[in-house]
Amino acid sequence: MKKMPRINLILCLLVVGFWLPWHGANAQDKISMGLSSVSALHTATWVAQERGLFRKHNIDAEVIVTGQGGTVGIAALLSNDVQIISSAGDLLAAAALRGGEAVMLAGVVNKGLQRILTVPEIKTPADLKGKRVGVTRIGAVSHVVLQMMMQRWKMNPADVQVMQVGTSPDMLISLDKKGIDAAVLTIPSMFVAEDRGYRVLIDMADTDIFYLHTMIGSTRAYVKNNRDKVSRFLKGYLEGIAFVKQNRKESIEIVKKKLRIGPAQERNLVRAVDLVADKYYEQVPYTSQRGVETVLGFIEKDNPKAKTADPKSFYDDSLLREIEQSGFVKTLYAR
Repeated sequence: MKKMPRINLILCLLVVGFWLPWHGANAQDKISMGLSSVSALHTATWVAQERGLFRKHNIDAEVIVTGQGGTVGIAALLSNDVQIISSAGDLLAAAALRGGEAVMLAGVVNKGLQRILTVPEIKTPADLKGKRVGVTRIGAVSHVVLQMMMQRWKMNPADVQVMQVGTSPDMLISLDKKGIDAAVLTIPSMFVAEDRGYRVLIDMADTDIFYLHTMIGSTRAYVKNNRDKVSRFLKGYLEGIAFVKQNRKESIEIVKKKLRIGPAQERNLVRAVDLVADKYYEQVPYTSQRGVETVLGFIEKDNPKAKTADPKSFYDDSLLREIEQSGFVKTLYAR
């Protein structure tokens, strides 16, 4: 074998030397994101991951379903097992009040994703008096939604019998068996209940009540030390929202695989994705300050610090504002 001429060898080494730093600069930055559940409301996240929209911004996003309720996800965030979390706003606010560094960066769903469904005989809120209303458990989001609506209807907590039933599917069973007269349901069970003839007494999407159902959060320390990385993560997420709004069929196919949905459940999945994309996803998903105020109003029953806390201290929208002001979001919808 002939030896490579010395000049050619030097040229090769120079090329490799220039290529390695460029290659390293484009390496993917790892971020782990925790989800408390596998649900259609996370459609934008699944789409951004599967379509390579995070990777487009040099983010290797590992999406982990923490399960076991939102408190496990909060614990994972505060211990840095995950750096980004999709969580209920009240949990993030409560963690911050306890001295944790949790902070909300964006709003996935700034309103309640629930409907109160009743037996056909109940036609008005007044008809609920003395009736049994199912929630997942006392203190859960479904219970908070019921309390908010009862306040709106100028009803006292004692006007109804609150029943801890369990999951939304469990509440459907209880409705069918006449164990309860109404239930606070979410997707997809609320669609099933409607198809069975139960009446929609109120749809939270149609109200002006802001409740931080699902937020994107992190810790202040992580954002401070990784500002550019978090900004690129948010850009990938914003592209996910835009893709869902503009490419519904492809988005539904991605979620079908993630949720392992069969043909029998596909209709309700389509309804869920349509609802989230059309009524909840915002092009620039800022955290609702009104939502923070609502959340604090309920937290203060367990933590008096919430009563005097500044709502603005629980969220940081500076990254989203920088992204919007750069014109990035406009380019996503100018196609």
